[in-house]
Amino acid sequence: MASSNHVTPTNCSWWPISAMDEDGKVADGEECEEPTAESRPFNKDRLVLYHWTQSFASQKVRLVIHEKGLVCDERDVSLPLQEHKEPWFMRLNLGEEVPVFLHGDTIISDYNQIIDYMEKNFVGEAVAQLIPDPDSPLHDRVQQYRQLLDGLPMDAYTHGCILHPELTADSMIPKYATAEIRRHLANAATELMKLDHEEPQLTEPYLSKQKKLMAKILDHDNVNYLKKILGELAMVLDQVEAELEKRKLEYQGQKCELWLCGPEFTLADICLGALLHRLKFLGLSRKYWEDGSRPNLQSFFVRVQKRYAFRKVLGDIHTTLLSAVLPNAFRMVKKKPPSFFGASFLMGSLGGMGYFAYWYLKKKYM
Repeated sequence: MASSNHVTPTNCSWWPISAMDEDGKVADGEECEEPTAESRPFNKDRLVLYHWTQSFASQKVRLVIHEKGLVCDERDVSLPLQEHKEPWFMRLNLGEEVPVFLHGDTIISDYNQIIDYMEKNFVGEAVAQLIPDPDSPLHDRVQQYRQLLDGLPMDAYTHGCILHPELTADSMIPKYATAEIRRHLANAATELMKLDHEEPQLTEPYLSKQKKLMAKILDHDNVNYLKKILGELAMVLDQVEAELEKRKLEYQGQKCELWLCGPEFTLADICLGALLHRLKFLGLSRKYWEDGSRPNLQSFFVRVQKRYAFRKVLGDIHTTLLSAVLPNAFRMVKKKPPSFFGASFLMGSLGGMGYFAYWYLKKKYM
């Protein structure tokens, strides 16, 4: 399989296609946040991905894009700024969540379908193949671990660990996030009803989102449910640890880099690497592998973080929160410019955040 660990970084823009003419220019009355990124002519074969940087499914799709070495316009749809609830986005994917992938006239809003589409349509010697051919002995193994790891309830882990930090250790999420997410989830239902009245033609998607939201609140705030699924996660990681040990025995004495399913880096490794990164961010790494209980898993995590795609998409795990917060703050200012006093206060606050973040990271990691 071809390796794409040193591909050229993709171009990025935040402007929705719905606000653009076919020649790539912004429609009258609209102002583009990054006009230089939209100066080239419209291309029907152009790849566009709508995503959010902290969306787990979006992260895995972006990892696939970078591992395959594809040139793609990545457009951030901020969930904290409620951009996924805006009418243009709801029309784009019929109310589904990010990611959404566009290739010419093709629009795909399902995570698994996006990956399968890219594997089927983007092939060649210069493009990494992440799912082995069906006649390969590794094909079934890769698909087995893809389904196993993708089937884990990541939303529940994420929301549950934020709402119940007592179950974590060394979490990268600040304590105030617990109260903030409770406030955000409570307000989200009201906001959806408001949008429903403003855009009656989108009633079904809005109500569908509201029902999903309320179900998540009830499940993810249940500490007994969280303990149950974290126990099930431990059993899955035991299986992965055993599989990694099998690779060591299977290729003993051979000079090759070993991954979950064999010597080739595959989609299963993307799924596992993204999972471990999120668990580390949530404060669960000490519980599951940093205590020495799963040495193969720990070794895997160290190696996968060194890959170009992982460095590009996920970055330094210790600055993950800052990378999510700061862009949203600046984009909020661009959308609704504050008064001079408000702008000064905001910039001062951001500067203070950066200052304290620097000293915190320096003290803890330098």
